[in-house]
Amino acid sequence: MKKLLCPQCKISSMYVKNPNNERRLVYIDENHNVVPKYENESLDGYDLSEVYCLGCSWHGSPKRLTGKY
Repeated sequence: MKKLLCPQCKISSMYVKNPNNERRLVYIDENHNVVPKYENESLDGYDLSEVYCLGCSWHGSPKRLTGKY
């Protein structure tokens, strides 16, 4: 799987939040799909329309991610 990168700091590690502000680690694949870092974790109840970078302050739509790792 090719992972898309943060447009600001160029890392692939992201997270998503749910209404309780709990975080789930994710990657974004080359088709802009949000994929959980750990296969056994579900993304049910998490807002997949906005992702947050673990390396910097960037956040936004998965469609704004760039490049491939």
